[in-house]
Amino acid sequence: MTPKSRKAKNAYERERRRLHRLHRFEEDARARGFEFVGGIDEVGRGPLAGPVVAACVVVREPLLIRGLNDSKQVTCAHRVRIAAEVCERASAWAVGVADVAEIDRLNIYWASVLAMERAIAALAHAPDFLFTDAVRIRSFAGPQEPLIKGDARCAVVAAASIVAKVHRDAMLEELDRVDPRYGFGVHKGYATAQHIEALRVHGPSVHHRSGFTRVRDLQLALGLQAGSADAF
Repeated sequence: MTPKSRKAKNAYERERRRLHRLHRFEEDARARGFEFVGGIDEVGRGPLAGPVVAACVVVREPLLIRGLNDSKQVTCAHRVRIAAEVCERASAWAVGVADVAEIDRLNIYWASVLAMERAIAALAHAPDFLFTDAVRIRSFAGPQEPLIKGDARCAVVAAASIVAKVHRDAMLEELDRVDPRYGFGVHKGYATAQHIEALRVHGPSVHHRSGFTRVRDLQLALGLQAGSADAF
């Protein structure tokens, strides 16, 4: 065996072992008699603009998709590939969205829960057991288990995080085409230097979360009221 082929084999074995560890929670659920195991996660809590998006993925068998991981640990190109494989292999999947007005009205935590509830409601097949990323969804009637850092420890939660991330990124890229002043397609609404500078120049838009401190401070500095016509 050449050094190159040995290195490739070792990498393959490491990834195989990692994926099996990632599936241990859902395998335990199946061992307890749950056939359709779901995972749910959201993305977009931290940005200054755009919606919060949740996805729920339900599987009957292990996904075992190469590179599956917490969406924050996966490159953009790999996220798109993995999301496509997840949607193809899953027994059911759905996305839920809470918009900026709902974020400002409810706060980001409860808007995230609302997005997750909408994702569950949109499923063609509800899970028998649900894993979440450290959140308990009270409206879900079945058994569930919140996992700390679930998107990095549980395959179906990781899959949901990637599907949600790809969906939200596409929404922000479309928003960038509609309103190119802020660079949403690049930073996806997060508080980058480019985004903060664009906010200083143009002021907040209807796509910005007026309840977030940085946005509210800029509105005050510019003499704007949240939701006023001057802020659009």
